[in-house]
Amino acid sequence: MLRAPFQFNRRTRERIFTATAVLSLAIWLTMAAAEIYSPIHAWLHGGTIPEDDDDCAIVAIAHGKVETVTPAADVSVPTTWIEAAPQIEFSVFDSAVAFLPDGRGPPALPAVS
Repeated sequence: MLRAPFQFNRRTRERIFTATAVLSLAIWLTMAAAEIYSPIHAWLHGGTIPEDDDDCAIVAIAHGKVETVTPAADVSVPTTWIEAAPQIEFSVFDSAVAFLPDGRGPPALPAVS
């Protein structure tokens, strides 16, 4: 088996994913709290919020001005050709009624009244 030169085991990867999720949530909640409570916003700016030109991330999130950027370079994905031979499948209808010797069949269903 070909392995990458540096791999984490499963438990370590799960811990890294959990830590990343917790850190992302903490940052997002801090930004949301700074959006609502202006003293936190001022603290993040170093004491005072700029009056005329405040283009920080908190204001961008508050006004919904979060933009995504499309990269200029094309992403090329190697393609592997997989050929599948067509198969003809068929089935023959077989009656569900089969005559079995006494005591060798499935149990009988109770009568519905």
